[in-house]
Amino acid sequence: MSASQAGTATAAASGAAATQRFVTDKSDKPSGAATVGKERVDLLAREVIEAVHATIREHKVTYAEYNALKAWLIKVGADGEWPLFLDVWIEHAVEEVANENRSGSKGTIEGPYYVPDAPRLPAEAALPMREGEAGVPLVFRGTVTGADGTPLPSATVEIWQADDAGYYSQFAPGIPEWNLRGTVVAGESGEFAISTIEPAPYQIPTDGACGELIAAAGWHAWRPAHLHLIVSAPGYRTLTTQLYFRGDTHIGDDIASAVKPELILDPVASAGGGREVGYDFALDRE
Repeated sequence: MSASQAGTATAAASGAAATQRFVTDKSDKPSGAATVGKERVDLLAREVIEAVHATIREHKVTYAEYNALKAWLIKVGADGEWPLFLDVWIEHAVEEVANENRSGSKGTIEGPYYVPDAPRLPAEAALPMREGEAGVPLVFRGTVTGADGTPLPSATVEIWQADDAGYYSQFAPGIPEWNLRGTVVAGESGEFAISTIEPAPYQIPTDGACGELIAAAGWHAWRPAHLHLIVSAPGYRTLTTQLYFRGDTHIGDDIASAVKPELILDPVASAGGGREVGYDFALDRE
């Protein structure tokens, strides 16, 4: 992305895109709040509110601090950053609970930048890229099997990633719609080989409400470089995960707390100045 394009990739624009994407893709689905019983809502809402009360009492929160919190919460909504806030600081705990009894490959958070219905590609394919796409070429190959090792032909590997400047298509201006996004259909033995570029580490948007929290708390805003993946096959539990790159500066202190040891890749040099890496996915039965 050019400097001028990067300059217009604001938190407000990114947040608004993420909020609209969530509303369009997920908020009206059967897994939404409409399927949660009143007793469950009562239990969870009461305990969350009571936990806030306990923090206020323990730390003697002042009215000035309370009003600062109220103003900040209003700004999170105004900036469209609820998907960002929740996916960065909350989702990893939900994912841990959801997958605590899963067999096979490890999952982790989806994050706010998933877009469904990416172009379908064959088992050996290159992700859509701009001409001269910046970044180190990467071939990512592997197989999809059941947890018992049974090959899963025609399993789908949805993959999306940031570019070499740390931006996602459909959430930053000037990037083609499906850039570095695809749905790869595995071969007869569950195999796939995806040509792409190595993503860059990036900071989550810091010019909005989430950035204000980061600055006020003295945190950093960095996520290590990663590939996002959703792997699925009929009769098996869908796996949502991310894969990281050994040696990344922020492997040990990801702001989203999403890194797991099992999800770290070790690419090796390949011909032509690129790198390649293998990773096999094992899916649990439904």
